[in-house]
Amino acid sequence: MLIKFDINGNVITNIEFVGGCPGNLKAIAKLLDGQTVEYINEKLRGNLCGNKATSCADQLAIAVTKAFEEINNNG
Repeated sequence: MLIKFDINGNVITNIEFVGGCPGNLKAIAKLLDGQTVEYINEKLRGNLCGNKATSCADQLAIAVTKAFEEINNNG
């Protein structure tokens, strides 16, 4: 699965998932458009898919947090 999004400050927009469960992921993308990294992390981090160690939602939280940290550590 691939996750695409735009980040401006700590605000995430234009979330797009390539792969995964299309209906659910389109809904997640719409619900979270314009939300902050902190909000996304708070709501989605640790959500698992069945007995897997992660989920698409969890991966989004990880990805936006990593992008935010990389931007802020690199100036």
